[in-house]
Amino acid sequence: MPSIRRTKTSSGSTAVQAVEIRKRKLVMLKHFGSARTEAELEALIQDAEQWITEQTGQTSLFTPSQKERVLHLGVTRFLGVRYQLGYVLLRDMLHRLGFTVLGKGLLLDLAVMRIFEPSSKRRAIELLERYFGISYAERTLYRMLPKCSAHKDAAEKIAVSFAKQHLNDQLSFVLYDVTTLYFESFEPDELRKPGFSKDNKANQPQIVVGLLVNPDGFPLGYEIFKGNAFEGHTMLPVINIFRKAHGVATCTIVADAAMMSLANLQELKEHNLSYIVGAWAANLSPAVITGAAASLNQDDQKTVRISTEHGDLICAFSALRFRKDRAEMEKQIKKAETLIAADGGRRAKFVTTAESRYELNTALIDKTKKLLGIKGYYTNIPLADAPDRAIIVHYGNLWRIEQSFRMTKSDLVARPIFHRKENAIKAHMLICFIALAAGKYLELMTGVSLRRIIDLLKRVPDARMFNTRTHKEILLRAEMPEELRLLLKKLNLSY
Repeated sequence: MPSIRRTKTSSGSTAVQAVEIRKRKLVMLKHFGSARTEAELEALIQDAEQWITEQTGQTSLFTPSQKERVLHLGVTRFLGVRYQLGYVLLRDMLHRLGFTVLGKGLLLDLAVMRIFEPSSKRRAIELLERYFGISYAERTLYRMLPKCSAHKDAAEKIAVSFAKQHLNDQLSFVLYDVTTLYFESFEPDELRKPGFSKDNKANQPQIVVGLLVNPDGFPLGYEIFKGNAFEGHTMLPVINIFRKAHGVATCTIVADAAMMSLANLQELKEHNLSYIVGAWAANLSPAVITGAAASLNQDDQKTVRISTEHGDLICAFSALRFRKDRAEMEKQIKKAETLIAADGGRRAKFVTTAESRYELNTALIDKTKKLLGIKGYYTNIPLADAPDRAIIVHYGNLWRIEQSFRMTKSDLVARPIFHRKENAIKAHMLICFIALAAGKYLELMTGVSLRRIIDLLKRVPDARMFNTRTHKEILLRAEMPEELRLLLKKLNLSY
């Protein structure tokens, strides 16, 4: 059994060695160095004890099994920091959602980095090594990334299954909307095309992304379209693919007014689907506007239901919306009057021309006054199955999908996209989809924004301390904030 020997050197220092008796002779197994102070001596003895424990698998009977760690600064180098807590938590979330069945390698690690610190794929590889000690060769990235897009269908099934089992979602209502993601390039191709940009990047190629979420904003599926695709033409392909993939017989689609066309709504009805879509009140006929305004009579929260070829039109009056609409109308009228007085041309909503001169469009002003405070909704759900107020509440949940888009663009920095080849673009979208699912789940479970959660995780780094004598690396974790402890408790986690 090795033991620790202390012996004086000719210089007056105390040498620390691991020794053992063999055939009645003292054999030195390892020399740990010489100490001039008590602190140095204690550090050397600790190193010797650790070495003996590792070599024999036994601890001394005469020393406590758990000793206070002592770092001797003279033989210690600071290597940097790691964020192991952040990595472990985010991988736990991906495992809880079920995404680990897709593999444990590059795809999920890129999703973790997309949440923790979004960047290009090449930089993500560097940050995985720096922050988590996970190494990938750059050639592995370029070889494996295009192949990741093949997991899209499996990832969507995982998300849908999780929503059913753990979010109590039976897909009775799904929300649909589109956004655009632009590229860091000015060269279009068959997929990347200039079009109407929601990011005000009209000169740059883009793709259109259609997203389906549940009423909580948890992502269920997505599709990619050419950058010049009209958003009203994207809804039915996405819905049909989603229904076929997940065996959805019937559900209600909630979408904004841009998806509303007679052909779209007719096809939804033919496929036994219900819908709730926004209505452009300004596009209603004068007779419908006059009748709805008279029925509502500016009574707060009152609704009226009118049968139309697009389904039942529900008009609702809100006093709060009335005040907002009236202030906006008065501002536009004042602008129109100023332009007319200055003969500035037709650059305002309520300016029209008559006999080669500009004047106020009184007919449009009267129409606008009737519509103040009124919002319209089309649905094919009978009144007996859902009252008007329930329809309005379901439509109001569309802010959830807008929130998901904001998370994708701001927290996950899904654009600009730097890829050129289609498979790499699809892989990028899959990574963003997986990251969005994990991020939304974290927000739903904790009630805290994803950005705040990541900020808290970055406040708990692990300092990497390297002992040059023993060639051992020690991680010293920062104190965990109480706010983070409470979040982990909500997630039923303890680290």
